[in-house]
Amino acid sequence: MSNTPLTPGITAGRLPQESYAAQFSDLHPALDDHEALVAADRCYFCHDAPCMTACPTSIDIPLFIRQIMTGTPEAAAKTILEQNILGGMCARVCPTETLCEEVCVREAAEGQPVEIGRLQRYATDRLMAKNSHPFTRAASTGKKIAVAGAGPAGLSAAHRLAMHGHDVVMYDPRAKVGGLNEYGIASYKAPDDFAQKEVDWLMQIGGITVETGKKLGEGLSLEALKADFDAVFLAIGLAGVNALRAEGEDKQGVMDAVDFISDLRQSEDLSTLPVGRNVVVIGGGMTAVDAAVQSKLLGAQSVTMVYRRGKERMSASEYEQELATSKGVQIIYGAAPVAVHGNGACAEVEFEYTKDENGKLTGTGEMFRLPADQLFKAIGQTLVGAPEGIEITGGKIAVSATGRTSVAGVWAGGDCASGGEDLTVTAVAEGRDAAEDIHASLMKG
Repeated sequence: MSNTPLTPGITAGRLPQESYAAQFSDLHPALDDHEALVAADRCYFCHDAPCMTACPTSIDIPLFIRQIMTGTPEAAAKTILEQNILGGMCARVCPTETLCEEVCVREAAEGQPVEIGRLQRYATDRLMAKNSHPFTRAASTGKKIAVAGAGPAGLSAAHRLAMHGHDVVMYDPRAKVGGLNEYGIASYKAPDDFAQKEVDWLMQIGGITVETGKKLGEGLSLEALKADFDAVFLAIGLAGVNALRAEGEDKQGVMDAVDFISDLRQSEDLSTLPVGRNVVVIGGGMTAVDAAVQSKLLGAQSVTMVYRRGKERMSASEYEQELATSKGVQIIYGAAPVAVHGNGACAEVEFEYTKDENGKLTGTGEMFRLPADQLFKAIGQTLVGAPEGIEITGGKIAVSATGRTSVAGVWAGGDCASGGEDLTVTAVAEGRDAAEDIHASLMKG
């Protein structure tokens, strides 16, 4: 749990004990066999497959849906997993509404796309339920690769490298493997300990050793890894959190949204998790939505998200925004925090309305305050612990299209690397592509 001191308005057990299970039940219940066939039957199997083009991992979506229709969901799962080894989690958390489903021909014609995400979950769940792994390792190459970071990018790279016959050692500072899938995603999106079940399933490939409690820069140096391994893949994520730059943000009751979500994900009894009566979340991304919705589900009386720009600039999808408001979260657009008020503990947050002119954000001078005994910061994360001598661009590790860094023999991917969007599915693609490049590089000679 976080060590943030509690204010009088922050308390646990706001709901009857029996309410928590229902509040945090599966956001999208799994399709049964009949529902999956009906959903699959809506696919036109387009020859140009705009959905496939929109998928960061380039899954052959028409093929896997056709395989579901022909009664072979396990084959469909293999089609998915060949491109996205974390296809089960991505089916639950990927913003399909702004990727594959947004470009679906059915969406364009009828406003109702094929439910690609739920069909992907149906197929991968069916395969995982059989506890079978569709891939086997190639003969040993005798090569060893270090993977620093056991989140989506690291797991994806490790699996692909192991499949090619390399030996992989994964290092991660946390007690559990999974990164954001385990610690940073709303619990109602992946209940029933799914993140760890998927990790256990992935590890069935063999050839992957995990060492937890090991962090790059703290007893684990890049130079030592380069000396001991044939290649290194960095998937260290973004561990820092941006400051509000608002007076009083050090008061009690102010905490990072990522810590709150992590505490919730690791809690064995949600009734023991403290939450405020009046909660304010500052930010406009998925983390902000997850923190806001879960605060409401824990029994907060009032939850307000405040984003400094307009609705159209919010990185959280329109679907996620509507999910928040459907749970009783108020969203205020075009306002930036100025100060946190209270006698040692957060009591109110003061904001200034903003205007966005040609991409430049300025204050209007009009102020307002919101009562808040708990304030969550969800305004982006920053790279910390990057090794010395490695090129940084835009606050992230500079990489090529295949993940090569400025240091020979070192690749990087996921949130810590420059390039794509900060999505699980993008991290998986980057880990996979870097692994292929590492394999090709090692096998040259």
